[in-house]
Amino acid sequence: MRLHIVRKDNIVPGAGWYFGKFARRTVPTQRIIVAVVDNDASMRVGLERLLQARGFGTEVFESAEAFLAAASAADCLLLDIHLGGMSGFDLRRRLASAGSPLPVIFMTAFDDEAARHEATSLGCVAYLRKPFVGQLLMDAIAEATGQARSGKPVPPYCT
Repeated sequence: MRLHIVRKDNIVPGAGWYFGKFARRTVPTQRIIVAVVDNDASMRVGLERLLQARGFGTEVFESAEAFLAAASAADCLLLDIHLGGMSGFDLRRRLASAGSPLPVIFMTAFDDEAARHEATSLGCVAYLRKPFVGQLLMDAIAEATGQARSGKPVPPYCT
């Protein structure tokens, strides 16, 4: 944790203790990084904006191959199932065979029972059907990164 000194005129109610002209508050020095892999450019941009607005660091990739080629520092992977080239399922299998502990949240616009079963068998944290509500994604990321507040798990099939 890092300590910030904020001038009195910049204080937001509830930001911290007020001491004369200054307020103190602590903010995390490390943000959770979410990697987004989706071949749809508008979806990548939208998710990147949503995640950054909620305080997450982001890495975005247009393909599974691009993700594998990068030295990702992600804490969580938001992965589309249907990509051009290697599928999201194939990427998850590749990561698992390499021993990666990276938690995966699958998303898809083409939902069916076989895809849900495959996602579950591959050990996903959550399965989101596009379009999905932003709060479902936030809950899934919290579960994936071990920061769930409620203590109850995210259901494996989020809609």
